[in-house]
Amino acid sequence: MAAEDEQAELEVEEETKANKTKKLAKHDSGAADLEKVTDYVEEAEISSYIGDAMRVVNDRKTKEVAEKHEKEKELSKVKINKEDVDLIVYEMEISRAVAERKLREHKGNVVEALVELTN
Repeated sequence: MAAEDEQAELEVEEETKANKTKKLAKHDSGAADLEKVTDYVEEAEISSYIGDAMRVVNDRKTKEVAEKHEKEKELSKVKINKEDVDLIVYEMEISRAVAERKLREHKGNVVEALVELTN
């Protein structure tokens, strides 16, 4: 009888271990599924943040380009004398385009343009 009791106890222990293993496997499967869901949500949030950041950068760049274009438009309206440009080119030994730009930035004032170029 003792052998049969020991045999029965071993079978119960094995059955208990098998049930625990199934429960752990089921639990691990659920945890893995939960991990997938949280990973998906985290990736979606990160993508949203990246999209927002890119939109801000693009808006800022567009604004800068518009401001630069507006400044160029204003500078092109400034009247400058050919003699003033020639004087700056000769004295400072710079290109005509740079000389014209400096004169336009200083609204045609030769002295101010020369002072800035010397500093």
